[in-house]
Amino acid sequence: MHTERPMVLKYPWDTPPEHGGAIEVAPGILWIRMPLPMKLDHVNLYALDDGDGWTVIDTGFGSRKTREIWTEVLNGPMAGKPVKRVIMTHHHPDHMGNVGWFQTEHGAELVSTRTSWLFARMLHLDAQERPPAETLEFWKSAGMDPEILDQRAQEKPFNYADIAVPMPLGFKRIKQGDVIEMGGRMWDIHIGNGHAPEHATFWSRDDNLVISGDQILPSISPNIGVYVTEPEADPLEGWLEACERFLPLARPDHLVLGGHKLPFTGLPVRLRQLIDNHHGALRRLMKHLEEPHSASECFSVLFKRNIGAGEYGLALVESVAHVNHLYLKGDVTREKRADGAWVYQAKGQG
Repeated sequence: MHTERPMVLKYPWDTPPEHGGAIEVAPGILWIRMPLPMKLDHVNLYALDDGDGWTVIDTGFGSRKTREIWTEVLNGPMAGKPVKRVIMTHHHPDHMGNVGWFQTEHGAELVSTRTSWLFARMLHLDAQERPPAETLEFWKSAGMDPEILDQRAQEKPFNYADIAVPMPLGFKRIKQGDVIEMGGRMWDIHIGNGHAPEHATFWSRDDNLVISGDQILPSISPNIGVYVTEPEADPLEGWLEACERFLPLARPDHLVLGGHKLPFTGLPVRLRQLIDNHHGALRRLMKHLEEPHSASECFSVLFKRNIGAGEYGLALVESVAHVNHLYLKGDVTREKRADGAWVYQAKGQG
């Protein structure tokens, strides 16, 4: 992830909710935080009071610890009222890991974009003991460090089934342009892309609230990656398009409730920062590709910091996203190296 220092964003709360607690960020809207076992060590979730029950937006990792904390929140700040709907903004497991638990144990209706639901179901069913040949080939094509490649080839890969409760069949679809009522407000649904396909965001018609999931975050840029499921994808194009599309909707007083970090105001500036950040990265990358390089050889210019072992996988898929974007735009050429890696070079060079 790219890290920036926003200069004009404001943070109404400087500390997050306590373990098992919640902060009311607006009338009838609770901000809840769950731990994650990774460098980005938390995820923000939200509960909206519908009067006779709650709508929960995102659910955390599908772990026993998370469900124990949820039980504390349900019996405490949420006052024992039933969860009638659960919404997943996107299909990543820190956001949908307990969706199935809310459906089966609490009888909640699942609300989701179609692509998010399909990805969540597909990835949950796609359990692997070792990386398949396609994954190894994809890693080679990205220029993965040979030692890391050899190590990962022998390890059980990351499986959704290990950290996500099984999802029963059935959901209610939302899509671009829909309007949904929750928390005593009407919300316009605007769909983003890039970090995850068909990522849902919610914009209140009645006050200054935006629930952005991971589509818009303060202080960090959402990871934008290419994966073996669609190795020729250009998620950066979709993400930049969504940011540009959201700009006319954004107001300085919008309180943005994101999936990580702290709620903030200053949305127009933040969107412009995120857009400019990636255009700057692409300019640096074009300069770097005056000489041929694989995706893995672009970390230093894209991230401007050392990438550790814990960040290597996310950095690799984000590097692929950036070189794919330039290649599909026609700004660079590529050819296969003897080790199986694609190497990219700016047109007119070499």
